[in-house]
Amino acid sequence: MTRTAQRIRRVRRTLAGFAVAALLTAGCTLPAFAPRTEVQGEAAPAGSAPTWRACPEVADELVGRSAPDMRYECARITVPRDWGAGGTPATAGPGAGQTFEIALLRARSTKQRDRIGSLVVNPGGPGGSGVDTAVYLSFGSAFGGLPTDITERFDIVGFDPRGVSRSSPVKCISDADLDASFGYDPDPSSQAAFDGFVALSQRIGRGCGDRYGDQLPLYGTEQAARDMDAVRAAVGDDKLTYLGYSYGTLLGATYAQLYPQRVRALVLDGAVDPQQRLVAGSESQARGFERAFDNFTRWCTANAARCPIAPDARAAVTTAIDKAKVSPVRGDDGREATAGWVFYAVISSLYTESGWQELARAIDRLADGDPKEVFRLADAYAGREDDGHYSNLFDANLAINCADETEKPSREQIRQLQSQWRNKYPLFGPALAVGMLSCVEWPGGRDPYPTGRAAGAPPIVVVGTTGDPATPYEQTPRLASMLGVGRVLTWEGEGHTAYPQTSCITAAVDAYLIDLTVPREGLRCPAR
Repeated sequence: MTRTAQRIRRVRRTLAGFAVAALLTAGCTLPAFAPRTEVQGEAAPAGSAPTWRACPEVADELVGRSAPDMRYECARITVPRDWGAGGTPATAGPGAGQTFEIALLRARSTKQRDRIGSLVVNPGGPGGSGVDTAVYLSFGSAFGGLPTDITERFDIVGFDPRGVSRSSPVKCISDADLDASFGYDPDPSSQAAFDGFVALSQRIGRGCGDRYGDQLPLYGTEQAARDMDAVRAAVGDDKLTYLGYSYGTLLGATYAQLYPQRVRALVLDGAVDPQQRLVAGSESQARGFERAFDNFTRWCTANAARCPIAPDARAAVTTAIDKAKVSPVRGDDGREATAGWVFYAVISSLYTESGWQELARAIDRLADGDPKEVFRLADAYAGREDDGHYSNLFDANLAINCADETEKPSREQIRQLQSQWRNKYPLFGPALAVGMLSCVEWPGGRDPYPTGRAAGAPPIVVVGTTGDPATPYEQTPRLASMLGVGRVLTWEGEGHTAYPQTSCITAAVDAYLIDLTVPREGLRCPAR
């Protein structure tokens, strides 16, 4: 496999790695993006045509080269900080009269034919860069990107949502606090350890509140969905064609409720149930990751030659985490592989089936005193660079998720759930419970998104994977039902998100995007 192919496949795994929980100590996202090139140019007002300029340097920095037969162009648009009721700019309040800049990238094939329009993409997170995603997906199916049937009929348009990466980014969490958060014991059982994470969450929230104050609610999903309509107008499409992964399904569902008459086709892959609040969503993820880990352990037993921690992979992983709590292995750079870093190596590896063998190797090498593979996997999840610097992915993740969330369990309730979920979901339950503290201790108001029907919208394809750890399959029919126009498409596979990983899923989604042919009711695609 060429170096470019290896890098793109790693990026495909990145795109699969976006979950929705607002948790710094649980399954939030799987960032592994390269340094961001700024999208230059004067920002055009919302609703007006932007000025596009060639920007091959974005692909050069992300991947090392441009995709064959692809041109890249970048632009910026301005949007109101507060769209206000009904989608008109607010005339009062903290964001009135102020704007954000939204960065766009358009990948257009030099072999384009019978152009349909633009396919707007979002990788999820929240906090993932759509600009980066458009580049990655432009490389074609041989590298885990989009099929040529799609790239030759659509411009692939990515945008960084407000607060994310190049779009007026939120940045308020220090690298030291992120290191402390990811390295923290995922199951702080003593009261002192639990209180320590409360204090860390409070410090993070206080720093972000001091910096952004009463504007924090303006980073919520409904505001971003209204920005997406400005993106639709900027690319000149009368109706939106959209591909959203994980949190991107929530963004797309919100758009469909706000602008049902402006929907051409939406593919929502890795579905989030918008009606599921913080506690229920966290338990759903605990269940999903526990199920995925069970699938991994069964794979280990059946493939002992490829799994050096067989026959009891669960015991090996649990032992590694327990040992790391009392005597963490120190790496060559002096960094300690604490229980938190080992835990996130596990989380990182469960987003794709291809990560299972990497996890087994990492745990095996850790037992021999080598933490390099553990750090590599965990850092890919955390978006931590070799120099210890983080992007703004988790800053944006918290700002967006906490602006959306209305439920605020007490610390005492979280402490009880930690114990209860330890019994039900022993490896992942405690971390998912404790992780809720991140939003509980978050300052500022809330701006919840709508949770109703997309009355008047055409059929919307909602894709679910039966082995998905981050957005468990049970959420797929719930999202489809809530929208009222959803059509479920099922992949009986492993990992987070499905398109375009198998010929069955690819054929169904491509036919919908190109010809608006809705998959037949109950279509289920086999794992292979």
